[in-house]
Amino acid sequence: MNTKLKNYLGTAITAALFLFVVASFWYVGSYSKSVAPNRIFAASGEGKAVAVPDIARLSFGVITEGGKNLADLQKENTEKANHIIVYLKEGGVDEKDINTESYNISPRYQYFSCPPPRDKEEAVPCPPSEIVGYSINQSIAVKIRDLNKTGDILTGVVKRGAISVSGPTFAVDDPTELQNKARAEAIAKAQEKAKAVAKAGGFRLGKLISISEGVSFLPPTPAPFERFAVGKSGDFGGSPAIEPGSQEIRVNMTLTYEIK
Repeated sequence: MNTKLKNYLGTAITAALFLFVVASFWYVGSYSKSVAPNRIFAASGEGKAVAVPDIARLSFGVITEGGKNLADLQKENTEKANHIIVYLKEGGVDEKDINTESYNISPRYQYFSCPPPRDKEEAVPCPPSEIVGYSINQSIAVKIRDLNKTGDILTGVVKRGAISVSGPTFAVDDPTELQNKARAEAIAKAQEKAKAVAKAGGFRLGKLISISEGVSFLPPTPAPFERFAVGKSGDFGGSPAIEPGSQEIRVNMTLTYEIK
């Protein structure tokens, strides 16, 4: 092997070693940046926002029972439901705020009670149960935006054939603004707490590593229904007094920092 070739090989080996060292330093640096630091600190803060609910939700059921002619039974049930829906629309409820939650058809059976035979010779097979008709239960949900009409609507749907009514429950239709307000308050409290603890603990806060959020809603308690009753003659004791109360939204923010 001549001297010139040896020089080429030496240069190539030196360059390879140099590239290996550079790559090693780059990898270590990149890895150290991707791995969370060992010394971290977390602080939490809670923010609150209170608002008066602007919508009421309720659902009611329309039940129809009859014989085996299912088509006639469905027609009767539809007429009942449509009668109530027309009333709701005439009362100012928007069509998009009325939706069918469920529509169930179930058979009704006739069961036979057969006394036990006195002896084996008198034993007669007991006839099996048989379908004698069907029941249709349709549940409809309503969103009421004019809360002053809530009590009248509760009374009105029952007068027009609703068998059961569930609600009302109150809510804020779009809580985004309230959540943003509570979130900003929670972050400010968490930052203030982090600075105070760092000062008391004798360390400095590094860069913010992560943020986590938790949101909870505390809905108002539904109004009681003492005034919502049907008399023996079918007359109602007046519309129930409905008070939406207030709704509180709580946001908890946790900030995790690097400790310097």
